[in-house]
Amino acid sequence: MIKSVFMLHSADLPNELPAFERWLLRYHAPEVMAKDIGLQVRFISYRPIPVIPEVLNYGYYNMRVTEVWFRSAAELEELEPLKHAPGRTDRVLGFTWQAPWAKQPIKWREVKPGVPQRVAFSVFTPPTDIFLGGKYCADEKSIIRWYTVMKYPKGVSREEGEDWFLNTHVKETLQQPGLIAYFSSRACNMPGRYPVEWVRLTELWYEDFNSWKHAVIDAPPKYTKPPWAKWDKYPFLEPYADFTSTFILERPDHDYMRDAHPYP
Repeated sequence: MIKSVFMLHSADLPNELPAFERWLLRYHAPEVMAKDIGLQVRFISYRPIPVIPEVLNYGYYNMRVTEVWFRSAAELEELEPLKHAPGRTDRVLGFTWQAPWAKQPIKWREVKPGVPQRVAFSVFTPPTDIFLGGKYCADEKSIIRWYTVMKYPKGVSREEGEDWFLNTHVKETLQQPGLIAYFSSRACNMPGRYPVEWVRLTELWYEDFNSWKHAVIDAPPKYTKPPWAKWDKYPFLEPYADFTSTFILERPDHDYMRDAHPYP
């Protein structure tokens, strides 16, 4: 299967959240369901959890993580070809990007200059690479999920980057104290979706933020910096430019195939 992933950021979270959440459930989710009706396997979303200050140094996105699952790219291609004929579109009605009742329009601002408020790409699912798993069951440990998205700096080939990630970095990351699970999914092309820019969606699980801080900040293993790295600090990928992340819990708080209905 394949899932499309969207990470959203708000530059004014406390004030934008009420209008955004109503717009998402009342307008956007039903319209997305109607567009790909019958093809979606799961359509879920997570509200990022409150974080400690140290997390903000790792390309943190604060508003929503949404996943739309499909059985295959080939199935979607039949409905939504990669390139539409000139002058044609893939839908009859456009999406509603602003709620008509909102006093202040939702402002789709950049996270910071040059950094979009949305990360969007598609990956294979279940994970293509499980580095650490099956260590605990749900009754043994609480879980916070460090949900990370990465690509390699401009000028670094995917083959060169993947060689460092899979053969060096993963082995060293497995030495983090208190790491519960560690797995990754490769990016893929999806018809009608965004071109592949990001390379991997990777999750690292910890018991809580004390465990994360101990593993990542206070007592990390010794890492090997790749020769092509432009960022001197772990994970050797520049925040927001080549590495973004957020923290979510184990279950989504929105399940749109349960809570919403396609419209129109």
